[in-house]
Amino acid sequence: MAVRSGNLRPVQKKRTVSRQKKHFFVSRSADSERDYYDYNLLAVVILLTCFGLIMLYSSSAYEAIVENNDDMVYFRKQAIISAAALVCALIGSQIDYHRLADFALPLYGVSTVLLIITKYVGIEVNGARRWLGTSSFSFQPAEIAKLAVILLLPTMISKMGYKFRGWKPVLIIGSFGLVSTFCTYYFTDNLSTAIIIMGITVALIFIAHPKTVPFVIAALVGTVLIAVLVIWIITGDVSGGFRITRIQVWLHPEDYASGSGYQILQALYAIGSGGFFGKGLGNSTQKLGSLPEAQNDMIFSIICEELGLFGAALVMLLFVFLLYRLVVIAQNAPDLLGSLIVCGIFVHIALQVILNIAVVTKLIPTTGITLPFISYGGTSILFLMAEMGLALGVSRQIKFKGE
Repeated sequence: MAVRSGNLRPVQKKRTVSRQKKHFFVSRSADSERDYYDYNLLAVVILLTCFGLIMLYSSSAYEAIVENNDDMVYFRKQAIISAAALVCALIGSQIDYHRLADFALPLYGVSTVLLIITKYVGIEVNGARRWLGTSSFSFQPAEIAKLAVILLLPTMISKMGYKFRGWKPVLIIGSFGLVSTFCTYYFTDNLSTAIIIMGITVALIFIAHPKTVPFVIAALVGTVLIAVLVIWIITGDVSGGFRITRIQVWLHPEDYASGSGYQILQALYAIGSGGFFGKGLGNSTQKLGSLPEAQNDMIFSIICEELGLFGAALVMLLFVFLLYRLVVIAQNAPDLLGSLIVCGIFVHIALQVILNIAVVTKLIPTTGITLPFISYGGTSILFLMAEMGLALGVSRQIKFKGE
């Protein structure tokens, strides 16, 4: 049968157009992919730091004049260190974090040695021997230990890869965190930082390990033991060291109003007098000698007094946004190492913020934990910026597809 050629049409494949979002995160490079840099994280860090400097000056000016005849002494030191640390963080973010991970074990070793010698040659401040250096320049080795754990544990876990299952790898990884925790507590008598280091260790193991049930059971057992301890202290006639006293002060601060409970009571007065919108920036009365060391652990109470509940809520929202950016980076990191490093930073910041605010609002006993980026402390801001530089360095290696 003859077929007219005019009736023949070439078969054409139907072109399917995949309508995708113009921008989305991927972990593998391609010709159309571009580097990503989390400017949102950088912006919120700068905003928190600037806000912290404002509140630091407001809370410390009176004490600085009384002690040093210079209202800018605390502000000046913190501003210089913050600016230098921010520049170092930006420079450090350009370094491949895989190269930095190669120094994790030496950094861990140095931090452990520094923690040990602090007990013997450290500087004593307010009855605590936690600093090394001189009266004009000092630092806390515990801050180095936190950074070392955040770098070392992800490095070890990522090297184990699929072998990180069962209890043996958990014990190996956990032992490094436990040693750092023990040294921080025993040699520097810094329980709060020891709790944070242990929290980072447990969280990283929990995130990386394929099994969940054993960790949930362990958490429940730990919660029950803590509850039993608190009930025992409440119902029994317990006497002991200053940590037992802290719990008793937490439960009945009015019974210790002239002693150990004085600071927390003054902080609560500051929070209560602030109302919803506060007395106004610079108008706190509790900072005028009533609240000791207002620029350190208790600075959140001054925020509540001067800016009210509204200002305190804004500060907490800034921290929530910072943590959210860390989650975004961790989820889209190019490999397990980068993801776990950022997870460690997330846990550190989250624990420190939660514990500080919980102490100031009397939800838990006093622990001596500073509020990140806001409380006075050169060592704290320096290593916080180092962690932010690490997180930005991980974000820099994320690829996203665009036009």
